Amino acid sequence: MSSFPRPAMLDVTSLRRVRPWGGDLVDIAIDGGRIAAITPAASDPIGVREFDGRGLLALPGIVNAHAHVDKSWWGLPWQSYGGEGTTEGRIRHERQQRDALGIPSLERSAVVLRELVRHGTTAIRTHVDVDNGVGLRGIEAVEEAAAAYDGALDVQIIAFPQDGVLRRPGVLELLREAAGRDSVTGIGGLDPASIDRDPVGQIDALTALAADTGVGLDIHLHDPAELGAFQIELLVDRTGRLGLGGRVNIAHGFALAQLEPARRRDLLAAMGEAGVSMTTVAPLRLAQLPLAELDAAGVRLGLGTDGIRDLWSPFGTGDTLGIAWQYARAGGLVHDDDLLRVVQLATSASAWAVGREVHDLVEGARADIVLMDAENPMDALVRQPERALVIAGGRALHVA
Repeated sequence: MSSFPRPAMLDVTSLRRVRPWGGDLVDIAIDGGRIAAITPAASDPIGVREFDGRGLLALPGIVNAHAHVDKSWWGLPWQSYGGEGTTEGRIRHERQQRDALGIPSLERSAVVLRELVRHGTTAIRTHVDVDNGVGLRGIEAVEEAAAAYDGALDVQIIAFPQDGVLRRPGVLELLREAAGRDSVTGIGGLDPASIDRDPVGQIDALTALAADTGVGLDIHLHDPAELGAFQIELLVDRTGRLGLGGRVNIAHGFALAQLEPARRRDLLAAMGEAGVSMTTVAPLRLAQLPLAELDAAGVRLGLGTDGIRDLWSPFGTGDTLGIAWQYARAGGLVHDDDLLRVVQLATSASAWAVGREVHDLVEGARADIVLMDAENPMDALVRQPERALVIAGGRALHVA
């Protein structure tokens, strides 16, 4: 273990006078890192290791369902954007510059985790680069950064072949090795058609590896329209054939928003039946994934920050609730039911993305709680208030 300073943490036995989801004042008792009881707020004095919530809004901890905590230059001097803007161009530029910036490293990942926590994140699914240049060093760095939280912060790793799979001999073997680590819950993939030029080959190799090792598959798919739809169909077919339902996720999936409505409806129905989920980072330049249609088809959706101040883009703050705001605003969602649903996507409804049955403010759930000065979840989404208190696994990780 490195001497990198551990984050400050404080055990919490009770959270007093808070309003879960904007409801009535309650006290939340915490024991063994879980919510032990929720009772009407009492009037007795605040005790030791109890926090006075002062009537603030309480939400479940924010779930970042798509991050890249190994790739950021945050904490270093400003890095100007360079290289070509295409996916291939960004990969090439990153490979040329990352060593000089010390990426990946414990220090860079630790800075990103700190910022995610400060914004209320308590559970993270992060893609970590695995390739012939870095091997598994990125995974080791993220593991060490996460270990500093002693289990309070839930960090789950997807071993991600950012530089391609079939076109880079040895990468499949690295992914298999990574899949054997306790921290790794899935393997990734990238644009089987446009990067590897072999959509059937990449998808067959990755789904077979997932089935063989028992981990999930979370694949980046940027390819547009019918090219993307064809690859989604391949994934749906292999998911059903190999019994991978509930273990396959498509990140980005821009193609879905670009299809004709009837074609999209049929494809979503197939995805829902197969148990294929999606994650989005709500890119402003593209049409948003249609929330109502995904919900109707039973396709689960998660939200994530993507890269944060890295060699792909200088943007990013680490705030998944900010991505939720972006998704709602760009998608024209304005009604209370829709805004509430978007907040749920950033919290309770993304339990699946971090392998949980329940992630909510209910008895027995993991004590992941974030407090904000807001009237209700819709107000919190629209105004993006400071996170006043962040509790993960029953420990306070951030106090404003």
